[in-house]
Amino acid sequence: MMNYPPLTDLQNKVGCRYMLVTAVAKRARQLMEDPEKLDDRKPVSTAVDELFNDKLEVVLPEEQAK
Repeated sequence: MMNYPPLTDLQNKVGCRYMLVTAVAKRARQLMEDPEKLDDRKPVSTAVDELFNDKLEVVLPEEQAK
């Protein structure tokens, strides 16, 4: 079974798995506060799609940005 979007593509957008999980979880919590943005989808799925489609910008800490 293939996952879409591919995990490696998502990791490349943020740098590492930890940052990926943190960013998606934080955005999912934000989406849960405004259910109109979910369109009958799960918050995590919406957050992953936003990240993959460059609608979600992840700001890296200074230590990792270098």
